[in-house]
Amino acid sequence: MKERAYQLCRVTAMNLLARREHSKKELLRKLILRDFDEQTVGQVLSDLIQENLLSDRRFAEAFVRSRISKGQGPLRIRRDLSERGVADELIADYVNGRQWLTLAIDVRQKRFGNELPEGYKECARQMRFLQYRGFDGEQISGAMKQDGWQDPPANPISRE
Repeated sequence: MKERAYQLCRVTAMNLLARREHSKKELLRKLILRDFDEQTVGQVLSDLIQENLLSDRRFAEAFVRSRISKGQGPLRIRRDLSERGVADELIADYVNGRQWLTLAIDVRQKRFGNELPEGYKECARQMRFLQYRGFDGEQISGAMKQDGWQDPPANPISRE
C-alpha cells in the first residue's frame, strides 16, 4: 500500500513538472493539497532532487526569464521567488547584474510611448506604474530622466 502511494505521488509530481518547472516548496504544497501524506511527499521530492528532475536553480532561472519578458522589475521578481521558497543566494544569482534600467525604460516606452510626460500628474502616473511592476526608485528615476528629461518631481508617488 505504501509503495502504491509513493508511485502515485511520484507520477503526480512528474506530471506537474512536465508542464513547467516548480520550486521544491511549490511542488510540496501542490502534492499535500492532493492529499498525499508528508512523509511520502518528502521521499518523492528527495528522490526527484537526487535525480535532478526537481531543481530550484532551474526553476529560478526559468521564472526570472519569464518575468523579465513580462516587463517585471527586480523587486517584484525577488518577492515572488522568495514566496516560492527559493533561497536568497539563488535569487541573487539570477536577479543581480541584469540591465534593470534598460528594462524599465523599455517597459515605460511600451506602455506610454517614446514621449516623456509633460506634467506632474502624468509623471506620477508613469512612476506608479513602474513601481507596481517592481522597479526601484533609482531605476524609475533613470527611466524618467532619459533623453534629457529633467528631474521628475521630488516624490510624486506619495502625493495625491
